[in-house]
Amino acid sequence: MKKSSILVLLVMLTVTILAACSPKAAETTTEVEEPAGGEETTEINDADLVFASVVKSIGDTWFKRYEQGVVKFGEDYGVTSFMEGPSTPDSAAQVAVIEDLIAQDVDVLINVPYGVPENEAAQKKAMDAGIIVIGHEAESATEGTLNYDLEAFDNCAYGEEVMKELATRMGEEGQYAQFVGSLTNATHNIWTECAKAYQEEHYPNMEFVGKYESKENAENGYTMMKDILKTYPDIKGIESSDSVEIQGIGRAIEEAGLQDSIAVVGTCIVSDVGALIQSGAIDLSMTWDPADTAYAASVVGYKILHGEEITEGMDLGVAGFESIHLATGQNGVPVIYGNAWIKITVDTMDQYNF
Repeated sequence: MKKSSILVLLVMLTVTILAACSPKAAETTTEVEEPAGGEETTEINDADLVFASVVKSIGDTWFKRYEQGVVKFGEDYGVTSFMEGPSTPDSAAQVAVIEDLIAQDVDVLINVPYGVPENEAAQKKAMDAGIIVIGHEAESATEGTLNYDLEAFDNCAYGEEVMKELATRMGEEGQYAQFVGSLTNATHNIWTECAKAYQEEHYPNMEFVGKYESKENAENGYTMMKDILKTYPDIKGIESSDSVEIQGIGRAIEEAGLQDSIAVVGTCIVSDVGALIQSGAIDLSMTWDPADTAYAASVVGYKILHGEEITEGMDLGVAGFESIHLATGQNGVPVIYGNAWIKITVDTMDQYNF
């Protein structure tokens, strides 16, 4: 046999062996087109993806429930999905967590900011590093600091609904006060501002006496509520925005024996305030399931990462987000709205016992 024929045979044999030994692509691998419109494709193996959710406080019962959605998403989609955050609400500590996750080169970052403006620089840094960044409770964020903000519902409509419920329980007259976890928390302040505007237009016999910043702390809510009872002994209503502050508010009202005289409508969950709902110190929880929101936000990040366009009416595969609505926030960030609010009273609390 000629040397040239032997050489050709050896080359063909080598190619055959290499092809047989090369690994097959995993079933979870997706080819994603380059966003710039190039012809190259990038393979994404879901098992290698890392989703990091950052919350205001990992010690908060609300976010323990939120974490259940984070973990379930990871199990359902076959990705690494975990939650981190400071032990108590603090913007500087939250930014430090984000900086660390950027250094870890996570694929998707989902952030629930304690203060929206304070988190924006870190979020933009993450986006500049190629990380998909989804916000929650951050619809006032500046354009370019989030890929999307996801909300459980239209926040202004929610605030108006809270006021309708509060006014009904107050007989549409008398003094009321509002609480927010932080004066820089976008969502809390949209709720209270829209509620107050609705009150001024529809319930002229109601009197707004002030907005109080609890720092998302139950003891602050308790102390502030006691001071309100001294300053405004005839107060008839309280709107609370934070799931921790309302625990202190309800305790102060219960201790004063005023649960039948003061209406309290706020955002909270049964595992935190079930006893206060039963006693009447809290009349109504207007809320949503944080686990569902965590899951939905993660799905948005997953779809973007895989090159899928987020569209009007899209189903994110979780309750309250079966047909989403797209909008633009006041500072230009794209916003996704669900339809996920629920109302919890003493009669319905067993249905939403989380």
